[in-house]
Amino acid sequence: FIVPSNNDLAGAAVELVDADDREYALRGAINACRQKFDYVLIDCPPTLDLLTINALVATQGVLVPLQCEFLALEGISDLVQLINRVEGAFNPGLEIQGIVLTMFDIRNNLSGMVANDVREFFGDKVYKTVIPRNVRVSEAPSHGRPVLIYDMKCAGSKAYLHLADEVLKREHQQVVV
Repeated sequence: FIVPSNNDLAGAAVELVDADDREYALRGAINACRQKFDYVLIDCPPTLDLLTINALVATQGVLVPLQCEFLALEGISDLVQLINRVEGAFNPGLEIQGIVLTMFDIRNNLSGMVANDVREFFGDKVYKTVIPRNVRVSEAPSHGRPVLIYDMKCAGSKAYLHLADEVLKREHQQVVV
C-alpha cells in the first residue's frame, strides 16, 4: 500500500508551526493504522525541516540513502546531528538502521573514496549492497514509474532488490539476537 505525497504537503509544515505537539503529528497518524502493516517507510526530502523531524519522531530506525559524492558527506553529518537531537528530545531509541550508498559510479575515483570514508566512519551500519549510477533509475521517475516496474532487469533494479533482501536479513538477525 503506497500513500503518495502531493502539493498539499508543502503547506503542512506551515500549518504545523503553531500546532500543539507538532513534532508528534505524523506519529499519531501512523500509530492509528500501524497494526495493519508489517513496514511503514517514510520517504523524506533532503531537507531537515519540521516534516523530517515528524518522520524521525514517528519511526524506529532510519535508512539513509547517501550519494557517493563529496557534498553528501557534509549532509550526512547534519542528518546524524538531527537524529541525535530527535532521539534525545522526542524519540528515545531512534537509530540509524543502515546507510545505503547510491549513485555509485565505478568509473569515478571519488565514488570509491566516498564509499571508503563512509564505511570507515559508520562501519557495519553501511549496507554491502551499493546502488549504481544507472540511466534507467534516472529515467523511471520521468515516466511516472518505480524503476522496478520501468525496467526490472537493469542494474539499478537488481541492486534495489538485493538491498531489500539485505535489509530484511539484517532485521531478522537483530530480532533473533
